[in-house]
Amino acid sequence: MSSVSSASSLAIDGLVSGLKTTDLINSLMSVEGVPQTLLKNKLTSTNSFISSLQTINGLVQTLATKAAAAAKATSLDVFTATSSAPSVTVATGTNASVGSLTFTVGSTASAQVGVTAAMSTWSADASPVTIVGADGTTTTVTPTSGSLDDTVSAINKSGAGVTATKVSAGTDADGTKLYRLQLTSAKTGADGAFQVYRGTGADVTAGTATNVLSQIGAAVVTQASDASVTLWAGTAAAQTVTSATNTFTDLVPGLSVTVSKATTDPVTVTTAQDTTKAQAVASGLVDALNAVSAYYGTNTAVTSTTSATTGTTTTTAGVLSGDATTRDVVQRLASTMSAPVGGKSPSSIGIVITKDGDFTFDADAFQKALTTDPEGTQAMLAGVAANVGASATAASDKYNGSITTSITGQQSVAKDLNTQIDSWTDRLTMRRAALQTLYSSLETSLSKLQSQSSWLASQLATTSS
Repeated sequence: MSSVSSASSLAIDGLVSGLKTTDLINSLMSVEGVPQTLLKNKLTSTNSFISSLQTINGLVQTLATKAAAAAKATSLDVFTATSSAPSVTVATGTNASVGSLTFTVGSTASAQVGVTAAMSTWSADASPVTIVGADGTTTTVTPTSGSLDDTVSAINKSGAGVTATKVSAGTDADGTKLYRLQLTSAKTGADGAFQVYRGTGADVTAGTATNVLSQIGAAVVTQASDASVTLWAGTAAAQTVTSATNTFTDLVPGLSVTVSKATTDPVTVTTAQDTTKAQAVASGLVDALNAVSAYYGTNTAVTSTTSATTGTTTTTAGVLSGDATTRDVVQRLASTMSAPVGGKSPSSIGIVITKDGDFTFDADAFQKALTTDPEGTQAMLAGVAANVGASATAASDKYNGSITTSITGQQSVAKDLNTQIDSWTDRLTMRRAALQTLYSSLETSLSKLQSQSSWLASQLATTSS
């Protein structure tokens, strides 16, 4: 056992003096540890401050993102499309515009499906399979054996754009199980057409290969075909448009049409501005700014609590109270949101500042402005968003934003506090050990003195007698 641990045992037990050594040391250490406690309290408040800064910074970044989207010259160019037939669905893209289009659906796209004649095996040996696509591309694969299973596997792994499936086809006169191969193109449209041969590509070129879809009992069940729609049907301007799939992308700019069956009656698709989504762009900007203001207000408010037992009232200021950086950011954002654009107030498109400094969104005013002056409404919103976005970015930029810089500074403070706390921990550990050694030495000295006292007393007693 080390001298320190021995000292600790004696100091704790107080065997000789009877003193409560542990309590004495703890009392002394509580006084010695006051500076560290103050540092820990400072660290807690600093971390709380950092957390609040990070939260409001995130809200400002959200505002910056919404402002960047709203500041685009086409931010209100959001459209919705409708179709007069349930078999035709429509979707708008980024470059859609108001308008309508009428057409008839001539056909839908289909993938080629063919079946071979019934057979028990592909071949007596592992004879090659050659697949010729609609564009003349030739793919030859050789199964590992002449079995139908190996042939199916070879076709499916070939990448030729054809899938094979073995389908039961009864039995022959001898009771042997027969199967057909169903061959399906991987894509729809005329470009997905194919032919399948027994033999190599050279055999196909030479005309000596056998077309397995032309044999007795074989058939092309479904022909590969494109989908088609006819614009201005019945007029001299009639024009047919085809697609390898059932979706016609950008049939007109920004409008995609998907068909599910042919129609004889004309189908009309209409594209109109989606005023609800357009309104959400503007109101979303206001909501994002109000979220920043609300968080700042909550975290700068002064609250008072009264103890039910002592009646003492305690007043606490919000964690952001007195912080000049966030105060300046919130004031600047509110100022830019309410600043005129082109000599007009943002209230003309429904962005209204209240007497309390908050903002409300007047949907009726926005819709009226959008209807009467869509270009002016777009210009006003883009101008307001650009101003707000510049202020929000200056505050929350991940490299040099004012709030970001403040966060970085406070994190350095917290790091330094942690270093000081760790240093105090080491210092206090050494101090406790020193006190334990001291009290241990006192106990030892007292024990020796008591022994000497007892010896002297016994000597005196002997002398007396």
